[in-house]
Amino acid sequence: MSAESIDMTSVAEGFRGLRSAVAESVVGQEAVVRQLYCTLLCSSHSLIEGVPGLAKTLLVKELARAVGIRFGRIQFTPDLLPSDVIGTTLLEGGAARFREGPLFTDLLLADEINRASAKSQAALLEAMQERSATVDGQRHELGPYFCVFATQNPVEQEGTYPLPEAQLDRFLFKIQIGYPSEEEERQILRSQHAPEPRSERVEPVLSAPDLDAARELVDRVIVRDDLTAYVSALVRSTRDDLNYALGASPRAGVMLLRAAKANAALEGRDFALPDDVQEMFLPALRHRVLIDPAAEVEGRTPDDVLGNTLQAVPVPR
Repeated sequence: MSAESIDMTSVAEGFRGLRSAVAESVVGQEAVVRQLYCTLLCSSHSLIEGVPGLAKTLLVKELARAVGIRFGRIQFTPDLLPSDVIGTTLLEGGAARFREGPLFTDLLLADEINRASAKSQAALLEAMQERSATVDGQRHELGPYFCVFATQNPVEQEGTYPLPEAQLDRFLFKIQIGYPSEEEERQILRSQHAPEPRSERVEPVLSAPDLDAARELVDRVIVRDDLTAYVSALVRSTRDDLNYALGASPRAGVMLLRAAKANAALEGRDFALPDDVQEMFLPALRHRVLIDPAAEVEGRTPDDVLGNTLQAVPVPR
């Protein structure tokens, strides 16, 4: 480890402020808020899965407000065209002019992404990988804060188009949102029917420069060699285990380690621990592996099989 420590206090305090701000309009979901903010710190994208009515859209919208960056939303439907996402070239006075689509924002909510055709889903591929969009041979930059949060409903599959593996692999996390606890649900009901309803608008507690500074600090989080070896062993074990039909790619290890560094920074540490890797393991890999059909028949999920992998691989001391 470096003798000179890096002060991560600003990252940890910024996250505490953001979490408190979002809590003004969204009850609970603290782990989800952490994963959403980690996505921004890693300059990446995440897939959010949950049944309707769990505040997926509200969470993403309030996150954008709390960070102080632009928010945009696209409702993906079967008749959505790539030009509806990216934009189109118009002729005005004999000159061509590009009219930007809703893609040109900072934080983009791709609502029910699996309801659009593969062609329209692919309109996001270049944007997610290179933060740019090419129209008629002209490249248009999207900016450093561009981030996609795509939602999908895990229950209703009729009329949907499953995301291809190549696109799934571009998401840092697959974030699963579950039902609130009994106390949280009571709190939701009380807040909606109180004389003074819970606030529906979060005020900014961070800014784009704050996000830039936090990202720079995350990049400087120290990773020991034994932790790198641990991540490698976890990823490689998914390729050797017969419970997997498809193991994790090398990109999975890169993303997992980056997420672990972000998690360490949120805890105010300038070094990553095995605990950080373990906390980020399921959301970072559950969408990057396919489990064996025999395991599926037994009712096992990717989280079940990945949990066994996490227990089987020795933890560095």
